[in-house]
Formats: sequence, structure tokens, C-alpha cells
Amino acid sequence: MKTRDCRREKMGVRGFSLIEMLISLVILSISLLAIASLMAMTTRNNASGAQMTEAINLAQDKIEELSVTPSGNLLPGTDQKKGSTGVNYSRNWTILANATGNLRAVTVTVNWNNRENHSINLLSTICQ
Repeated sequence: MKTRDCRREKMGVRGFSLIEMLISLVILSISLLAIASLMAMTTRNNASGAQMTEAINLAQDKIEELSVTPSGNLLPGTDQKKGSTGVNYSRNWTILANATGNLRAVTVTVNWNNRENHSINLLSTICQ
């Protein structure tokens, strides 16, 4: 037995101690937990971006719909839409006539709630 230990020391072969292995496992565990929380945050931010994109598309769709509506039928209003992400959106639009008579300022506001209240406003001018 003694000769084996001497040979290892002469060859420079040395193993890891139990303490070194435990410390490396703790460091690995902490880094994996940090990566897991980062992935959860990234997923949440991606969902938030998808909802914002969907809200902007809903506002733009309403502006396009109002731009082809005859000026006599342009009325302010509100409606509810359920998005493809499963979120309920509330659209509210207002129409203000310009002094020249053929321009209309349209403001579309989209509100939704996903753990907190969100809102976007899209402003456009329609010439009819």
C-alpha cells in the first residue's frame, strides 16, 4: 500500500477532496438557479412583447377600419377584443373634426391587464 501512495506522489497524480467537490457542486447549483430565474424572466418579457404587438395591431386595425368609413358614419366608440395570446383588450376611439371639415383626428386607446394595467394610444389623421 505504501508503495502505491509513493508512486502517486512521484507521478504528480492527485485526486479531488470531498470538500472541493462539495464547493464545486454549490457553485454549480447557484449558477443553475440563476440561469433558471433568467429564463423565467425572459419568458415573461417575451409574453409582454407579444401582448404589446397585439395591442398595437388592434389599434391599427381600428384606424384602418375608420379610415374607410364614410365621414357621416364616423362615431366614437368602445369595443372588447380577445387576442390570440388569451388576453382581453378594450379599445376606445375618439374622433375630432378639423376646422377645414375634411380632416379627422382619430385616437385609438387599447387597454389590457396582465398582472398590471397596460395602455397604448395610437393617433392618426383621416382625410375624407
